[in-house]
Amino acid sequence: MDMEWKPGFTIRVTVDHGAVLLSANRAGLRSLSAQLAALAEETPGAHIHYDEHNSLEEGSTELVVEIRP
Repeated sequence: MDMEWKPGFTIRVTVDHGAVLLSANRAGLRSLSAQLAALAEETPGAHIHYDEHNSLEEGSTELVVEIRP
């Protein structure tokens, strides 16, 4: 699956009192939307890992998005 990132993207994921907050600039939201659309075409069980080592801002909580049957 193609993991294209728009130039200048920023994305942060945090958890506060059980609520997950995903905040991003426009480039980050456009990047995520394209990746989620691509994931929707994959087979069940396919997933994407997002963390501070490959895409999220430092201090972010890891996020895994998976397609279910």
